[in-house]
This record gives sequence, C-alpha cells and structure tokens, in this order.
Amino acid sequence: MNKNCIPVAVLVAGALFALSTPLCAQIATSLDENGKLVFVNGDSPNGRRGSTISSTQGGSALGSPTASGPRSRSALSSESAAETLGANDGRLDRIVRDAAARHKVDPALVKAVISTESGWNPQAVSRKGAVGLMQLIPGTAQRFGVGNPFDPAQNVEGGTTYLRALLDRYNGDLSKTLAAYNAGEHAVDANRGVPPYWETQRYVQKVQNAYFRPGSGRDSTLWTPPRNPVRKVVDSNGRVIFTNE
Repeated sequence: MNKNCIPVAVLVAGALFALSTPLCAQIATSLDENGKLVFVNGDSPNGRRGSTISSTQGGSALGSPTASGPRSRSALSSESAAETLGANDGRLDRIVRDAAARHKVDPALVKAVISTESGWNPQAVSRKGAVGLMQLIPGTAQRFGVGNPFDPAQNVEGGTTYLRALLDRYNGDLSKTLAAYNAGEHAVDANRGVPPYWETQRYVQKVQNAYFRPGSGRDSTLWTPPRNPVRKVVDSNGRVIFTNE
C-alpha cells in the first residue's frame, strides 16, 4: 500500500465521523415580552428578541393595539425612529411653520397633533378613513378645501385651519379644542367639555403631553391658558363685586 494514502484515509474517516456525531447544543426555552414560548439554541449567538412564531401588526394612529395584539418592541422602535426622522425633516418643518404662521397657531401645537395623529407619516390612513399627517376625515378635508389629503402641504394647511377654528370656538380652551379635533364639535358641545370617550380622553392627554414636554419648542406668546371673563355681580347686601370665578 502506498504510504501517502494512509493520511488521506484517516482524514476522510475523521470527517465522516464528525458528520455522523449528533449535535449536543443545549436547547433553552424562554418567554418573550408577549408571553410566547420561544425555543433557543443555547450555543447560537444572540438570538432575536421577540416571538419567532408570529409577527405583530401595526396599530392605529394613536398607537393603540389592534385586535391581533400589541406591537412588539422592535416595531415600536422602528416607528419611533420613523417619527424622529419625520419630525426633523426640513421640508415638513417649513410646511408646519408656514401654516402655523398664517393661522397664528403655535407650530409646536401643530407638531404635537401630527406626532400623535400619524407619527409624521404622510401616507397614514386610519381604520376610520382619516388620512395624512393630521389625519383629516373626508368631511373635514372637504370643509377646509383640501383636494389631496396625502399632500403634506394641503393636509397641514387644512388641519391647522381646523385647529385655529376650534381654538376660536372654545376661547382658547386647549382640552376642548383637542377633544373636538378628535371627536367633533357636537360631542364636545353636548358634553360641555371633553366627552367621556376613553379614546378621546387619551388623545387629549397624549397631545398635551407632547406639547408641554420640555424641549417641544412651545411658544407661550401664541397660546396661554384662557382666563375666565370678569363678571359683575351684586351680592345679597347690594354690594357690586367683580369676579372671574
């Protein structure tokens, strides 16, 4: 036998033995943030976070869970990144500032509404048919002359015009203004304030949180809390009293 053939035979035999040897990696189980059981090879590097069984779907413009369940952390992170990019888009910033200046609305308020309504997605469409950055329903779009609600400039112009009209209607009362933007003027008027709808109450709080947070750019000269008008009353002793209570 040729001596050179011995090492080759040994190498081949060793390779076959290695292939035939069963893998002994440790299989570990864990629960992800959605409570789903995940099987992970203990020897594998940095397994993916989240369920490997099913994907999650996006929620509404308000970020509420859909019927299929809450969104994963990775989906929320992607949306947060997209929202940050949209908020820092120079063209969108100019559109907001121009519309806000025309209607004397604080641009920080318009931005807070956009952030809450669509997350700065010009193509956003809600389950109720609201469209674009400021989520205009067809009736509102038509009311304020918005021909193409997917066009950022038209959408922001219509939404900002509507905000101005609501601020005037409710004497600068921000809670009523935002509630009407979400649920309509009739609901606010009928309830003499923010209606008892969970979605609307959550919406009002979310926009206000975005508007009043540090670093929002809020301009106190463009919106301040409204003061009750001074009234003249006569008490039981015939004294004239001026009060704003």
